[in-house]
Amino acid sequence: MGLSESALRLRAERASVLSNNLANIDTPYYKARDINFQEAFSAQMGDGLKEPMKATHQGHFNMSASGNGTGMSERYYRTPMQPSIDGNTVEENIEHAEYMKNSLEFQVAFTLLNSKFKGMTKAIKGE
Repeated sequence: MGLSESALRLRAERASVLSNNLANIDTPYYKARDINFQEAFSAQMGDGLKEPMKATHQGHFNMSASGNGTGMSERYYRTPMQPSIDGNTVEENIEHAEYMKNSLEFQVAFTLLNSKFKGMTKAIKGE
């Protein structure tokens, strides 16, 4: 389940970041942020590390592979296509498009995870 679980977690985190951008569309000097899903997913899978971190005791902190220690993915500031006068870098059309694309990819990951559970349920029942 590891890949699907990580993908769902990252997609949910990215949805939060994108919705935060949309909520601040009229806030002066607000800088739009995003998560590079491919980089964050690779880091979660340990591609960015020689050896992925693993908690060996329940008292250990949950460390992310990105090295920020918060369990959250690396976020970057988005460069606007057309800067606004008030310094806000949120572009409504781009944010909506990215949010919808992320939502569709979340649904795909959820459907794949759901099919894995259905397959396990059938195997347990002996069908």
